Amino acid sequence: MLIGVPKEIKNRENRVGLTPESVQELVAAGHQVLMETNAGQGINASDDDYQAAGASIVATAAEVFAQAEMIVKVKEPQAAERAMLREGQLLFTYLHLAPDAAQTEDLIKSGATCIAYETITSPRGGLPLLAPMSEVAGRMSIQAGSHALENTQGGRGMLLGGVPGVEAAKVVVIGGGVVGSNAVQMALGSRANVVVLDRSKDALVRLDQEFNGAVKTVYSTKAALEKHVAEADLVIGGVLIPGATAPKLVTAEMVAGMKKGAVLVDVAIDQGGCFETSHATTHEDPTYEVDGVVHYCVANMPGGVPLTSTYALNNATLPYVMKLANQGWRTALANDVHFREGLNVHAGMVTNEHVAEALGYDFVDPATVCRSLEAVA
Repeated sequence: MLIGVPKEIKNRENRVGLTPESVQELVAAGHQVLMETNAGQGINASDDDYQAAGASIVATAAEVFAQAEMIVKVKEPQAAERAMLREGQLLFTYLHLAPDAAQTEDLIKSGATCIAYETITSPRGGLPLLAPMSEVAGRMSIQAGSHALENTQGGRGMLLGGVPGVEAAKVVVIGGGVVGSNAVQMALGSRANVVVLDRSKDALVRLDQEFNGAVKTVYSTKAALEKHVAEADLVIGGVLIPGATAPKLVTAEMVAGMKKGAVLVDVAIDQGGCFETSHATTHEDPTYEVDGVVHYCVANMPGGVPLTSTYALNNATLPYVMKLANQGWRTALANDVHFREGLNVHAGMVTNEHVAEALGYDFVDPATVCRSLEAVA
């Protein structure tokens, strides 16, 4: 298969779809890889590094899209990229379609087959291609939030962990999944006072055991959210419903009642955000204020640490890229129900139930566009 990797063009997005090491693996398996020039610049990988791994280099994204059978990216295709997709082409990347009507419409019109990293599941119920970026974003959320708490950034002027004789900040983490547990780890490491809220008793038990009781675990109710958000210096939103628009758990009224200079970091912003006052920002202009509360809502947080993020992502995505290249998408998805969950759009049809529900499209079961269900393992 001819696999194409364009340079990412989203604001301050310096990750890349394939590392040189991943290219080498694919070429060794008999596939061809076409890289746009300087696509790996953000991870300090030169065109020479990619050529040494067996890739061919072309000057423009247009050449990549025109020739490749499968496009491998990191972030959702921007409007200019969507215009270059063609019928029958395979796109494999993060999509986050539920809150993005324009992108969904363009992908439908393209006729391409679009598989989203973030909706592929695992036999244990996890999201294996979202998890590595959730780990990064969860850790970055504390780093970004602590910076935003500085007075020069509009924050309360607090050091997250305080100093002897001065109380540490209160960090409230909403959601005890991958984002939440990584945020808790970093916040506790900074000696903050940490509270995590979740509706899963199992998640709360796990976090209590993992951190040996150092984090306060609270079952998430409206009353509990109101209380702890009002008391917080830093709130991390890490709630996710796979493929669906994130629930607005923190209302505008709650935000208005927060301390002036408190900080919200919305890690769920790719899926629309879990704070009612959230809207997507960029690394170039990451924060804004509502009612005196600083909001950090960067939609591609891991893009700020592209070297770490790209390698972490490729560790997870390469086996799936290899399956698609070796078997073709129909066979790969027909034989793996969890991989099949990643199919969001195919030939003008919406094949993810959450996306269809959020945007008002008819839902087509992805099994019906793969080969016979008798082949499903």
